[in-house]
Amino acid sequence: MTNWKLTLSYDGTGFHGWQVQPGLATVQGTLAEAICRVTGETLLPQGSGRTDAGVHALAQVTSFGLEAAIPPANLLRALNAVLPASVRILTAEYAATDFHARHSAVRKTYEYRIFERWSIDTLPAPDRVCPPFVAPYVWDCRWPVDVDVMSRAAELFLGEHDFASFQASDPDRTSREEVSGVPLSTVRTIFESSWKRTRDTLTYRITGNGFLHHMVRNIVGTMVDVGRGALEPSDIARILASRDRCNAGPTAPASGLFLVSVEYPEAGS
Repeated sequence: MTNWKLTLSYDGTGFHGWQVQPGLATVQGTLAEAICRVTGETLLPQGSGRTDAGVHALAQVTSFGLEAAIPPANLLRALNAVLPASVRILTAEYAATDFHARHSAVRKTYEYRIFERWSIDTLPAPDRVCPPFVAPYVWDCRWPVDVDVMSRAAELFLGEHDFASFQASDPDRTSREEVSGVPLSTVRTIFESSWKRTRDTLTYRITGNGFLHHMVRNIVGTMVDVGRGALEPSDIARILASRDRCNAGPTAPASGLFLVSVEYPEAGS
């Protein structure tokens, strides 16, 4: 049995998320079917994390074991030949026997993209129209927002915090807690949290040692509330301290979220 590591990119628009679900198109299920077609082996590839329905990935990582002896370059070509165009294998490589796409990960980076219909800087101005070829990959935000204020709010997420206020209900997490009898930690460390504007798009970039269910989308929704004046940057500390999801902002749409990269320990470290 050989342990494998694949890096793949996908357009999440047509999928019901990463995790396999009976009767629904998912990235995990689609990849498992492709591996079976190529190798004849039935398995469930393990991802670095579960992206939700409509969420995209520039570089998701998955791991699995294969009995078939096949060179990495051949597996990459064969899988891309049978996968739909919305899923592409970027790299295929042998991995250490103890490598696991999720358990071995030490950092992940996400980006969230917002289409600015109008900007605080250009008011009054007519709405910009979000092109149909852009709409599946952004939040078409109807409010003018102040990106400088949002940047100040973003800095307040840096460091180690309890992100219970930004966690959505997660049945799988609840099941794991019931089995173990111990509540799972909601403390995470954020290494990067910043906004930038490129033409008519605002991009939020966040890197952390892990993320809770809907955490990035809930953070973005809260910062948009800051940007449009419904909250102040100083409210972020209060929301974090409350550990109450009701105090944070709305969940941003899935369409604007991208898993950008997953980092692992250096070999031998």
